[in-house]
Amino acid sequence: MNLKFLTAMIFIVIITSCSINNDDDKPQVVRSEWHLKNVSGGLAGVNNDFDFNQVIWVFNELQGSLTVLNNNTNAVEDGLDSGTYNYSLLDDGTNTFLIIDDNEFGGLIILNNNLTINQNLTNTGTGADDFIYSFQLVQTIE
Repeated sequence: MNLKFLTAMIFIVIITSCSINNDDDKPQVVRSEWHLKNVSGGLAGVNNDFDFNQVIWVFNELQGSLTVLNNNTNAVEDGLDSGTYNYSLLDDGTNTFLIIDDNEFGGLIILNNNLTINQNLTNTGTGADDFIYSFQLVQTIE
């Protein structure tokens, strides 16, 4: 009697622990969004903080496109308007520069989930009166 009971229990455990629909085999897609935190500099020496989700940049490396969602309604410097832009990177061996729609936007620095775009740093030299954009990386798994 114990052997039949034990066999039945093992069979039940095996059946209930199996899954026909296993989601572990689906590849996970990581979506990376850069949320604008601050803009500083310019002739007036601005220092503007932005709310989370107010201005978001999403780079698509495969297509070479940048999608911007800009929900800022204040009349302050916030980078680009909402839309999709072509982008590329220029590396001079020392610095990396962001090119948006064939125009140099600034030097890139990525450090610990933070992106800084410094418009004072260009491939032709440095300036002093342009803007510095600071972004925070947010990644979600889809």
